[in-house]
Amino acid sequence: QVQLVESGGGLVQAGGSLRLSCAASGRTFRNYAMGWFRQAPGKEREFVASISTSGMITSYADSVKGRFTISRDNGKNTAYLQMSSLKTEDTAVYHCAGRRVPRTTYDFWGQGTQVTVSS
Repeated sequence: QVQLVESGGGLVQAGGSLRLSCAASGRTFRNYAMGWFRQAPGKEREFVASISTSGMITSYADSVKGRFTISRDNGKNTAYLQMSSLKTEDTAVYHCAGRRVPRTTYDFWGQGTQVTVSS
């Protein structure tokens, strides 16, 4: 079992930056591919970014490509989402999730952290 705790959310002006962190419990963090998802009020949850167990392979939603960077530090059991050039439409609750390789579904989810981008 893995427990995930997000942090780093907050209020930022459009064009600004934030870095989200996802701290994982347990000793098997390196066996999990990690993803970031977000959900805005009244909208469905959407994929933001993912990273492989080694960190060598990343994937991004088109809406954040070139602005967000996902990374991980297996020694610290932590995944990150660096967000730059933030837009008002990035406002959402951001969740990290873990997927035990080679499963294709995310098994563990964090509670989420609020990101609000003001104009």
